Amino acid sequence: MTLRSVAKFLSVAAIVFVVAAALGPANWAPRSGLGWGFDHFAGYFVITCIFCVAWPRPFVVGGTIMAIAALLEALQAFTPDRSANFLAACCGAGGALAAAIVVECTIRMQKQRANK
Repeated sequence: MTLRSVAKFLSVAAIVFVVAAALGPANWAPRSGLGWGFDHFAGYFVITCIFCVAWPRPFVVGGTIMAIAALLEALQAFTPDRSANFLAACCGAGGALAAAIVVECTIRMQKQRANK
């Protein structure tokens, strides 16, 4: 198995996990103890990085995951023990955007080194 195929499997598993954690009971969501803002940012940052290994189009991947973060946060308004939080959606989207920028810069640096 190649790294890209492993990343594809992990990215699908990560999305299933995030959907279950976001829309399931509140105690299903793992917490780091550093605050929900950090948890959202770091979680979406890592997931976006995994997706970018699988599909190396960082801004397409980042934009899609930003939309998913906002959608999942909005859908929490329909769950009995949660509420939608705009700031949480922004933290998740910010993590996805930051990862997309880091990966894009990394890809460009690798291409630049390869051309030398």
